[in-house]
Amino acid sequence: MSPADTEKTAEDWLEAELMDSFDEEVELEMEDAVLSMKIREIYRKAHGPSIPRPEYFRALLHLQAELIKLQDWVVASGEKVVVLFEGRDSAGKGGVIKRITQRLDPRVVRTVALPAPSSREMSQWYFQRYVPHLPAGGEIVLFDRSWYNRAGVERVMGFASDRQVEDFFRDVPEFERMLVRSGIKVVKYWFSITDEEQQMRFLIRIHDPLKQWKLSPMDLQSRIRWEDYTKAKEEMFERTNIPEAPWYIVPGNDKKRARLNCIDHLLTLFPYEEVPHEDAVLPDRVFNPNYERSTPPPELYVPSKY
Repeated sequence: MSPADTEKTAEDWLEAELMDSFDEEVELEMEDAVLSMKIREIYRKAHGPSIPRPEYFRALLHLQAELIKLQDWVVASGEKVVVLFEGRDSAGKGGVIKRITQRLDPRVVRTVALPAPSSREMSQWYFQRYVPHLPAGGEIVLFDRSWYNRAGVERVMGFASDRQVEDFFRDVPEFERMLVRSGIKVVKYWFSITDEEQQMRFLIRIHDPLKQWKLSPMDLQSRIRWEDYTKAKEEMFERTNIPEAPWYIVPGNDKKRARLNCIDHLLTLFPYEEVPHEDAVLPDRVFNPNYERSTPPPELYVPSKY
C-alpha cells in the first residue's frame, strides 16, 4: 500500500469513527429525549453554547486513543490504579466513566458501583467491602462512588453515627497511605456543580422516562440538604486531602468540558509511554474440502424484526 493510500485509509477510518461516535453519543446521552419544550428551552438558555460537536468528538477520540496507550502501559508495567469518582448527585460522574471505559479492555479496566451495604456488610470493618475490588498488577479500577460515602450521604442522612464518621476521618488517610505503600496509585476526583445546575438536571430526570431510574429518594433529599452536603464536603476535603492521595475538583456544569478536562488530567498523572506491539498479520483461512456446514434449525435464530 502506498503512503497516499495509507493516508486515505486513515482519513476514512477517522471519518467513520467520528460518525460512529456521533451515533453512540446520541444513544448514550439522550439529553433532549422526551423533554418538554419548556425545560429544553430553559436548559439551553442557562448553558449557552458549549464546545462545537465536531471539536468535542475529535478531542475525545484523541484522549481515548491516549487512554489505550495508558492501558497498555499499565498492563506492561504491572501498575495498579484506583480512581475514585465522587461529587454531587447528577454532577456527571457516570458520563465521564463511560467515556473513559468506552474503548478500553474490560478485563483491564473495570468499574465498581456497589449497592447499599447488606446487614452482614454493615457489621464488617467499614473498608472491608471495598478491599476485594482493589486492583492487582496491570489493572485499573474506577469506583463510581467509594468509601467516601461515609463522609457524604451516610453522614448527612444519619446512616452513620458521629462516632463512625469520626473513626472514618481518622482511619481513611492511613488506609489510603497503606494502599499507596502497597504500590496502588490512588486518584480522587470530586465533580462539582452549582445549585441551579443540579436543580435543572433533576427536573430533566423527572420529565424524561429514560432517566427517571437515576432519580432516587436519596437524590431528592440532596436537594433539601444542599447546605448540609456542602458542609460535609468541606470537612471531607480538609481532613482527607493528603499528599499521597490528593483531591482534584472537576467543575461539572458543562458536561463536555468536564469529560475532556478530567480525562486529560488523568493522563497527566502517569509517565506512560506507547508500548511496542508486533504487527498483526491476518492468517489465511484453512479450507477443508471434506467439511460440510450443517444448517441450524430455524427456531435457534433471533427473529429479524428490524
